[in-house]
Amino acid sequence: MKNFHRSPNTFVGEVNINVLNLNTALEFYRKVIGFQILEQTSRKAILTADGKTALLTLEQPADVLPKEQGKSGLFHFALLLPTRADLADFFRHLNETGYRFGASDHLVSEALYISDPDGNGIEVYIDRPPAEWTWYNDEVKMVSDPINVESLLSVSDGKWNGLPADTIMGHIHLHVSNLQKAEEFYSKGLGFKVVSHYPQAIFTSTGGYHHHIALNTWQGVGAPTPKKNSVGLNWYTLVFPNEEARARVIEQLQNLGATVVAEKDLFMAEDPSGNKIKLTV
Repeated sequence: MKNFHRSPNTFVGEVNINVLNLNTALEFYRKVIGFQILEQTSRKAILTADGKTALLTLEQPADVLPKEQGKSGLFHFALLLPTRADLADFFRHLNETGYRFGASDHLVSEALYISDPDGNGIEVYIDRPPAEWTWYNDEVKMVSDPINVESLLSVSDGKWNGLPADTIMGHIHLHVSNLQKAEEFYSKGLGFKVVSHYPQAIFTSTGGYHHHIALNTWQGVGAPTPKKNSVGLNWYTLVFPNEEARARVIEQLQNLGATVVAEKDLFMAEDPSGNKIKLTV
């Protein structure tokens, strides 16, 4: 299967979110989702699947506020599992935990949906082989059908033992305030291609993936940016294939009038809805 999460593609690498209580969040992310702790302080924990690669960072600001409704920010981050058997094992595990979750067949993928204790959205999914995806006029066909639970569970091959080491951050889905401005920023600025339209949403990618970044206005057109210390997204990283590709994107963003803050080797951009993006190589 083609790897859409390595060079020459640009893809999401890590997500950083605020939580109300770090210990409560860690209990969930370790026991329910299956992360390992890579590093931890009193107010911050870096989580991993393979013991070395940071995928998700949890932070508890000193003056943290609950998740605000009707704001831009995180809809969900999505963890991509290596195999369908892994997803089947995770399905069984979620049933055993008693946590409420949803499930959808998107044709290009099969996905399970759950929220953490603070309302941060999480998708855990597997991709169908790209040869099975259907494209019309450069747009990939995606739906939200019920998942075939019997078919999925038929490939379960064991007990859930946490996230497999090959788990990666597959994509991120964001609430934005204006879809047209967001599309301009992510396509003309960051260089992503729109590969699907959905009611009040677009899906964008590089390298022919079904989506690395999805954007929607489901919180309302004009949704304001949440407070910095509220539960939700702090930032996420985009991984570029090389320095040249990153420099080209920075120039494109600046030509659009977007601000890119540079500090040593760190470059931070912000989309028109206030979602922050670390530009990494």
